[in-house]
Amino acid sequence: MTHEFKRIIKEYQIAEKTNIKCVLATVVDLDGSSYRRPGVRMLIREDNIMIGAVSGGCVEKEVLFQAQSVFKKNIAKLMTYDGRYRLGCEGILYLLLETFKPNESVITEFNSIIHNRKPFILSTSYQKEYGDLDGYGTFISLNNQSFAFNSTTKEQSKALHFEQPMKPCKRLLILGGEHDAVQLSHFGLTMGWEVTVAVTPREDKTINDFPGIDALLNYEPENFLAENIDANTAVLLMTHSFVKDLKYLMVLKNTEPMYLGLLGPAKRREKLLASLLEEDMDIDLDFLENIHGPAGLNIGAETPQEIAISILAEILAVIRKTEPIMLRDKKQKIHH
Repeated sequence: MTHEFKRIIKEYQIAEKTNIKCVLATVVDLDGSSYRRPGVRMLIREDNIMIGAVSGGCVEKEVLFQAQSVFKKNIAKLMTYDGRYRLGCEGILYLLLETFKPNESVITEFNSIIHNRKPFILSTSYQKEYGDLDGYGTFISLNNQSFAFNSTTKEQSKALHFEQPMKPCKRLLILGGEHDAVQLSHFGLTMGWEVTVAVTPREDKTINDFPGIDALLNYEPENFLAENIDANTAVLLMTHSFVKDLKYLMVLKNTEPMYLGLLGPAKRREKLLASLLEEDMDIDLDFLENIHGPAGLNIGAETPQEIAISILAEILAVIRKTEPIMLRDKKQKIHH
C-alpha cells in the first residue's frame, strides 16, 4: 500500500499549488468482509476529484458526499458503509475522513524516506461510531519523529488506534531490455510498483524505450551494483543471452531479493546453474534453490503480455506465500 500513499502525497502537492483543499479517507475498521481491507486510503479534492479507491467503486460516491462536511467544518468524522445491503460483501466499512494538509517539511521528509527505501508508520485514531470526531486523525512516523497531517489533530489516549507499518515500495528490477522486458515493465507499473530496467551500453537503449519506469541502469553485467537490491525487490533475469545471464548471476549470488526469476526453459536453467557452480563451487545452495525458472505460472501464456502477467502472478504468489489455485476451489476465506 506504500505506492498508493506515495501517489496520494504526490497528488496533494499538485492540489496544494492551486489552493485546492483535500480530505484523506482511511478505512480504519471492518466488520465482516469487503473488497479492500483496513489501511486503504484515498484522497478527495474540494473540486470532487478523487485519487485512489477504498472499494471496487461503489463506496467512493458516498465518501465524496460525506467529505463535504469535513471541507466546511475542518473537523474529522467517522462514516460507515454497510455493504451487506448494497455490495453483497457481507461487511461494514468504517472510514475516518480528515483534513489533509501536511506541511512542507513533512512532505520533504516523506520523499526522502521513499527515495532511501526506508519504512514508516501511519497511525489513525478513531471511535467506532458515526459522526464528528474533533481532534482525531492520522500521525505519520518518519525516522522516529511523529507528525500530524493537519494542525487540528491531537493525540487521543482513549481512542481506538489503527496502526499500519509501511514497508518500502515494492520494486521490480528487470535485467534485460528486449521487447518482453518492455511489456513486463508496463504491467509492473500498473501494479503500482517501482520499476528499474538494467541494460548494457551496447544495447543502445534509453529510458524512453521503457515508458514510465523509474530508472534505467546502463552497466556491463559484471559491473552491476547489486548492493542496491533489498528484501522488497523482485529481480527478473531476461537478457536472452546465456553469457550475460551467467555474469549477472555471479553478481547476484550474494543478494537476497524477495524473488529471483529466470526466463527460459528448464534445460537452459540447469545448464546455466551448472556453469555457475563451475565458476564458484562455494556458492550458497539456498541461492540456487530460490531461483524461479522458468519464471511464471502455468496459465497457458503465449504472448509477451500474457507471459508478463504469468511472471507477476508468480511473484505475488511467492512473496505472499500463497499456493495458486482457482478461488472457486478455495475452501477458506479469501483474506485471512
